[in-house]
Amino acid sequence: MADVLLTHSNHLLNDRKQARKMQPYAPLQTLLAAACLRRAGYDVALFDPALTAPEAGFAEALERHKPRLVAVCEDNFNFLTKMCLLRNRELAGWMARTARDAGVPAIVNGSDASDRASEYLDAGFRYVLEGEVEESIVDVARLLLDGGGSPAHALRGVAFRDEHTGEIRQTPRRAPITDLDALPMPAWDLVEAAPYREAWTSAHGQFSMNMVSSRGCPYRCNWCAKPIWGDSYHCRRARLVAEEMLELKTRFQPDHLWFADDIFALSQQWTLEFADCVEAMGAQIPFKMQSRCDLMTRPTVGALRRAGCSEVWMGVESGAQEVLDAMDKGTRLWQVYEARENLCRHGIRACYFLQFGYPGETWEEIEKTIALVRETRPDDIGVSVSYPLPGTAFHRMVSSQLGPKENWADSDDLDMMFQGAFTTDFYRALADALHIEVREGRDAADPAWAKVFALKETCARTLPIWISC
Repeated sequence: MADVLLTHSNHLLNDRKQARKMQPYAPLQTLLAAACLRRAGYDVALFDPALTAPEAGFAEALERHKPRLVAVCEDNFNFLTKMCLLRNRELAGWMARTARDAGVPAIVNGSDASDRASEYLDAGFRYVLEGEVEESIVDVARLLLDGGGSPAHALRGVAFRDEHTGEIRQTPRRAPITDLDALPMPAWDLVEAAPYREAWTSAHGQFSMNMVSSRGCPYRCNWCAKPIWGDSYHCRRARLVAEEMLELKTRFQPDHLWFADDIFALSQQWTLEFADCVEAMGAQIPFKMQSRCDLMTRPTVGALRRAGCSEVWMGVESGAQEVLDAMDKGTRLWQVYEARENLCRHGIRACYFLQFGYPGETWEEIEKTIALVRETRPDDIGVSVSYPLPGTAFHRMVSSQLGPKENWADSDDLDMMFQGAFTTDFYRALADALHIEVREGRDAADPAWAKVFALKETCARTLPIWISC
């Protein structure tokens, strides 16, 4: 028997785009929560539905482990969790009801649950743990399993339904954890690595694993949702990150790593120290990371190369400075060109996240983004449309235009949730054309671009250009 059965709701085959990509990663945040529960003296088990049929697997896990508590703990380091996808929400609710029917209380943590506590409580969860999970999950476990600790209303960062009034109560959020070095290592022993290795090697010929060096992001792009860490940013010591890198290399022999930080290598001094530690320990593994073009300076890029970096994804967003300024992005277009050159000099793949459809963007601004891509020739791109999530300035800007659908079903949705300059079909065609040009090297005469121009003309005849005031 287990005290706590941990799980999450990111089933890869529920997401068309992720199923095509076949790049599954273990639920890192879930494993950290498990390690914190273990440190507090609880016996834990994991049901990982990423590559397993979730309904049958969860029912079997309940029967096998006979837990006293179920914790649906989402991987807050995974961008899919941050997108608050409908299919993940539906699966989490099903798990809560299934656990309740088996007589087991269920609790939940994640970006979507933090945004929509009432919906998750209505779905059958006893508690919603808002914000960071490591301390809250131990407190709630003590309350539910031992009858000890503080009463619910005295805890921080929890939402629950008052048993007397039926009203939903939300306690003040916890302050973010500042000493990340004090956290335990993720409970990697709970993960079955073989299915992940098989999925990766079958699709890509290599096995990739994930880890993080930091939490949060200090930048304030006005479309970026931050329900877990807010605007805070905290980083682990460079030596500890290098040591964990060596541990994964020794224990699992991955061919590749993904640093899932929102911003990796924020500090040039930290990055130089990290590279020195990795080199001294012989911990190098080729890795990809996410950052910003203004951080990819010559010294930083050189240090990243020494540490093993092979690919950097940057939030370029747009080739129009006026759109970047409207987003409060805080970057200049010349920095994209400089970052591309610095990365190319060291043989590191430079990849761009692009975002279309932001209020005020017209065809003229879209053309500037296309030109930027053609001039700088990134190694890969990811294309999305502006997606209003609760708690953001962007959501407040377009809230009056939102319809009944407030979240994408999966990461391939790309549905325009507000009145933009063009239709959803146009933006999907634009994404397809850009992907074909960058990934397959086809030119502007490709039929995919003809579809874009045809849809553009249709939109010009049928839709007004909506510009944010």
